Amino acid sequence: MGRLFYFFYQYRAFFTFLALEFCAAWLIVRNNQYQSTKFFNSSNRLAANIIGTAQGVREYFSLRKINVELAEENARLRTRLEQRNQSLYHLDVREIDDPGIINRFDFVSAKVIDNSTGRFKNYITINKGSLDGIAPGMAAISTAGAVGKVKSVSGHYAVLISLLNTGEFTSSVIKRTNHFGSINWNGKDPRYSQLNFIPRHAHPVVGDTVVTSGYNAVFPQGILIGVIAEVGLGPEAQFYDLKVKLAQDFSSLAFVEIIRNNLMAERDSLEQATIGPPK
Repeated sequence: MGRLFYFFYQYRAFFTFLALEFCAAWLIVRNNQYQSTKFFNSSNRLAANIIGTAQGVREYFSLRKINVELAEENARLRTRLEQRNQSLYHLDVREIDDPGIINRFDFVSAKVIDNSTGRFKNYITINKGSLDGIAPGMAAISTAGAVGKVKSVSGHYAVLISLLNTGEFTSSVIKRTNHFGSINWNGKDPRYSQLNFIPRHAHPVVGDTVVTSGYNAVFPQGILIGVIAEVGLGPEAQFYDLKVKLAQDFSSLAFVEIIRNNLMAERDSLEQATIGPPK
């Protein structure tokens, strides 16, 4: 405390000068209209900038909560939209009253807590599990497009097989021509995948959209996968060599939605009873 008093005493002339300067400035502002207006305009701008900066800092730290809320709201809206779409079909646009059809798909939002893109077989971990109704075999999508499918679950977590997995094949279709094939990553560039088994008479072109076919019980029909970036066809080849630019940038994946197909068990049991289990 003594050092503080000594400091002020040692520089008393300087602090006296500052006090007099402040008083002089205040008297000028108080007794002159022009200076008063300029001062208060400047102080208002300064205060507004400080308040805006503080608000920006608060908003930045609240972004995580906002993103979670938006992801959950997006999942709810997808569920409602899918229920509406399933309640109509395109023969006579007749209404369907079967709740199993209308409520065929449910969507559960989840946050990505682990992700890899640099391996041959990449996986994604999310913060939702069996307690949230998630089970192996369910599809995972993002706001951009298809992501993968659930491989294993615990009570609070699930591990997804990413589309960036050399062992994962996703039934797909070229939207313009309706020719179907299979998306399979070759383990090289995580921005691109390969579309296989498109016959030479299909005539795909760069820019064609590739979506899920809906031919299996995992993905609904029409989920965006990507856009054809390169088209190749050998002289004697029966199938095209197609390079697809993936819609989802897996290096920035933060949230996913898990699609729960409420008719999956019925379809699987019927197909197994008819054609036998997959080999």
